[in-house]
Amino acid sequence: MEIKMYEERYRDDMIFMVLEAKDALGRIPSINEDLLDIQGNYMSRGDLFWLAVDDNDRVVGCIGYSTIEGTTEAFLHRLYVKASRKHTGIGSLLLHTAETSMKQNGITVARVHLGTPKEQWFESYAFYPKHGYSEYAPRYMRKKL
Repeated sequence: MEIKMYEERYRDDMIFMVLEAKDALGRIPSINEDLLDIQGNYMSRGDLFWLAVDDNDRVVGCIGYSTIEGTTEAFLHRLYVKASRKHTGIGSLLLHTAETSMKQNGITVARVHLGTPKEQWFESYAFYPKHGYSEYAPRYMRKKL
């Protein structure tokens, strides 16, 4: 498994993986609009997006971040891991990759917006605190990098 900077050739596989991940959680699969154009919504703005790709060149996870204009803070977005590959360290590796890049780019605080109801997003509410994030407002967590 390898973490790679986003490449357009993985777009459809990434979208399929995200839809599959949502379905496995019992949610109605829908695609987040920003995922349809990673280049335009992240890369061309100076923000970044990564993919976890397995040995068969298939997308098994993703994460991105967008900076908050006028600050040294950024929001993490779209941390997904293929359902059959959860609890194998992929999510932690993706998060570490994003946080390392954020630090190298002068970002001092990482933020994440979590979904509601909490019961449907239980994995996120458990995952981020294990990595040093704390809730600062309903549905929001942050970590000083």
